[in-house]
Amino acid sequence: MDFQKLLNSTEYDFIRSNERLGNRIMLLGLGGSYAYGTNNEGSDIDFRGVTLMMPSDLLGLTEFEQYEDDKTDTVIYGFNKLVRLLLECNPNTIEMLGLNEEQYLIKSSLGQELLDNRSMFLSKRAIKSFGGYAGQQLRRLQNAIARDTLPQSDREKHILRSVMNAVDDFNRRYETGEQGGIKLYIDVSDNPEFDTEIFIDADYKHFPLRDYTDLWGTMRTVVRDYDKIGKRNKKKDDNHLNKHAMHLIRLFMMAIDIIEKGEIRTRRDDDLPLLLAIRKGEYMQADGTFSPTFYEMLGEYERKLDEAAKTSSLPDNPDMDKVEKFVERINRYAVTGELL
Repeated sequence: MDFQKLLNSTEYDFIRSNERLGNRIMLLGLGGSYAYGTNNEGSDIDFRGVTLMMPSDLLGLTEFEQYEDDKTDTVIYGFNKLVRLLLECNPNTIEMLGLNEEQYLIKSSLGQELLDNRSMFLSKRAIKSFGGYAGQQLRRLQNAIARDTLPQSDREKHILRSVMNAVDDFNRRYETGEQGGIKLYIDVSDNPEFDTEIFIDADYKHFPLRDYTDLWGTMRTVVRDYDKIGKRNKKKDDNHLNKHAMHLIRLFMMAIDIIEKGEIRTRRDDDLPLLLAIRKGEYMQADGTFSPTFYEMLGEYERKLDEAAKTSSLPDNPDMDKVEKFVERINRYAVTGELL
């Protein structure tokens, strides 16, 4: 596909006409399946990029984080937001710095400078960030499979584990221990459609309302997403499960490259036969579950990541002095048009 020709079409006129974009764009490249090389006939085309901040963002009262165009699946981050995400080794943004040369559609001299300095963003924080994303993918697989194959009472136990994991994450972020808490458990249900169901006892005092709504939203999302598979299109949903499984393995591959070698390698040319086999369903069994071979492979990648984490030469955290000097240089140019 000629992505440059597509970018020049009227559908992408916003790239040229928006005052925040145009010649302020530092980098614009492929995202999603086309970036990884795992695309198929029905894959969406995603563009991802970064643009300079406006002088008013840095010196005045305007604020800018990212520009999104839903019709074309295009996301272009403001430089400052991108840096914050890169410092955490956020997988969705760190991969922008590891494309093949021909996958960049726009690359200014400052964009090249960002690529030349990508190593400054790599640290052992990638272990947590990539591991977290991989964990999300794994839970999606487990939830979907459990919803299809387990009796109702066993499914309820699975939901409970997922909700409790989400609550544990919430408690770590908000440190709610001294203000009360909740108890989740399974008991006999009065609902004629259920044998058992999850119940909750809640006891909070002087707890911020906004944090409380976040907690309920977190639990609601887990239950809602889990219940969706009850009305599923098997072929369509199996395709989604296979895609989740593929991305789960891909995340481990990328994380190991970063932690072990200090390399960001987004397009997985050497790994495509395996990744595409997973996406095509070669590791899914007739009952909708994944084969023991898949889980053995997953376990091996988890072991490799653990081993890489133990021997990695990456720093625990980025060199913030170096990062701050780089950010200051780029933002000074955004305001004055001059580089020092």
